[in-house]
Amino acid sequence: MALRPELASDERVLAWAAIGDDAALVVTNVGLWLPGNGRLGWHEIHKAAWSGRELRIIPAEVAQVRDDYAVLVDAPPITFLLLEPGEVPDQVRTRVTRSVAYTSHHALPQGGVRVVGRRVSGIDGLSWAVRYDSGTPVDAEPVIELTGQLVNAAQAATAPPL
Repeated sequence: MALRPELASDERVLAWAAIGDDAALVVTNVGLWLPGNGRLGWHEIHKAAWSGRELRIIPAEVAQVRDDYAVLVDAPPITFLLLEPGEVPDQVRTRVTRSVAYTSHHALPQGGVRVVGRRVSGIDGLSWAVRYDSGTPVDAEPVIELTGQLVNAAQAATAPPL
């Protein structure tokens, strides 16, 4: 394929779909290659939706890094018209879903938070992140403290036995 991106040594193409005449979405075991934007790892995609013609990707953006986890927000959505999607929508859904090893939503005194542990290709263990509900005071010290406790409990619950 002439539109094939520069793959890592352990990366392999699973599916691809043309976007116009000179670009393609390429699905690999490591992530989704976006035309002109490089690769998004599966753990870097918050949501993916398929309408039957358009694939809409909402990437995760790191808003803050805390001791044991990252605080994520939605990056602007990216939409691709796929006239011949092939296996791309199914592969994207499967890979994004498979990257999530742990997820749990918790109500907070104001708002709420989702704690997520995700698999990252080539890295042992889980990558931990949180995503706050809209309106949650994310920088309030009690929220930060409670979030840390929730992440620590999730990490303990998913740690392999010694």
